Amino acid sequence: MLVACVAAVLGALPQALVPLPMRAALFGAAALVVLGREIGFWRFRVPENARLVPEEVQHRAEWGALQFGFEMGTGMRTYSPSALPHLALAAVVLVVPLPVAPAVAAGFAAGRLAMPVMSNGWSDDGSWTEVWSAAERVVRPMLAFACVGALIAGTVTAWH
Repeated sequence: MLVACVAAVLGALPQALVPLPMRAALFGAAALVVLGREIGFWRFRVPENARLVPEEVQHRAEWGALQFGFEMGTGMRTYSPSALPHLALAAVVLVVPLPVAPAVAAGFAAGRLAMPVMSNGWSDDGSWTEVWSAAERVVRPMLAFACVGALIAGTVTAWH
């Protein structure tokens, strides 16, 4: 929520100064680039802080778990195998109206939560990684289309 709120506040400037059709075209171009990356048409690195949150952070007094969640959830310390979070951020800055930003954040949080929940629910032996690797070629494009579709549908609905 914090990242979405900051992005929405920063996005207020381009949303106030740049006409919606231009912002929508810019977002559409970004969406096509991200879809192409997620489908595998091209490869490029996305901005990431490629290091894990140290495990000892969780064990720090009463705020450790909160710090761990904040650092993972905001991407301050984590690997980013997908460009979809970056696309959600671009949507909040370019086309998502300020009151809708928390809904985008909630969708991102649900997606961010889904993988560890499925991994933990699958098994304790790490076999989830094998399951994901086998399904990734099919699931990754489906997730990308679902994410882009949800962002576009939410934006269009909010503006009408």
